[in-house]
Amino acid sequence: MEKQSLQKYQEFSEDRFTKRIIFKKSSSTAFVLNFLPDQQLPSHTHPGSDVFIMTVEGTGVFTIDGKEVNVMKNDLVHCSDQEQLSFNNNGTERVSLYVILNKIPNDKYAENS
Repeated sequence: MEKQSLQKYQEFSEDRFTKRIIFKKSSSTAFVLNFLPDQQLPSHTHPGSDVFIMTVEGTGVFTIDGKEVNVMKNDLVHCSDQEQLSFNNNGTERVSLYVILNKIPNDKYAENS
């Protein structure tokens, strides 16, 4: 068992957005992306891995396969491995995104109980 504080990983830079790894275990990783106003994450994919993103603070806009998706605190976004994803902090406040890249061992792990 490991416990971390998300706040510890919310580090911002005037130069560019920051990425801070929280966990890296087998085929999964969890990290925080931190953006000051006008900072952007370039368009990219995550071959072989689903992407789950929670907006921890701030507002901004994702572009996913050409479609704009506005987000605010506590919004959740999922992207498949082949979807083109980018992000823009188009607001006036800082933004932190909690991101999980992951694969499940089998379908039983994705069932409600």
